[in-house]
Amino acid sequence: MNLLFKLLKLWIRSKFPTVRSLSTQDLDRWLQDSDKTPPILLDARTMPEFSVSHLKTAQRIDPQDPNWTHLPKHFAIVVYCSVGYRSARLAEQLQQQGFIDVQNLEGSIFQWANEGRSLYENNEKSVRLVHPYNAQWGKLLKPNLRAAIDEC
Repeated sequence: MNLLFKLLKLWIRSKFPTVRSLSTQDLDRWLQDSDKTPPILLDARTMPEFSVSHLKTAQRIDPQDPNWTHLPKHFAIVVYCSVGYRSARLAEQLQQQGFIDVQNLEGSIFQWANEGRSLYENNEKSVRLVHPYNAQWGKLLKPNLRAAIDEC
């Protein structure tokens, strides 16, 4: 993994010390374990980002919308975004609203994709590309995984 990505993850953890992190490996194992109830996956990215690809069963949630009453407060929730900053901020807000089991996917969808894990469009079609957020942040994605921004 790229040194910049490692430093970014350390910075996110220090910025949001009350937010628990979950590794992509642990989430993948959790989702594949039929004996465990899967978490609610919340995607904290914009609609254009989400529409390119997301984790299967993920729900896009608007971090600016404080109305999360449809979410059960004591159900496991895993939040992700592009690299983990926006999702950590959302996880912190959810904790402040009384949600008990909230975790931030460390490295978020960029790391998930870089590791070759499954991505979907509309929770049905398997895809490989990820919205790069912008040209600078997109450099944290492997080049063959970056969707062209004008496509998004």
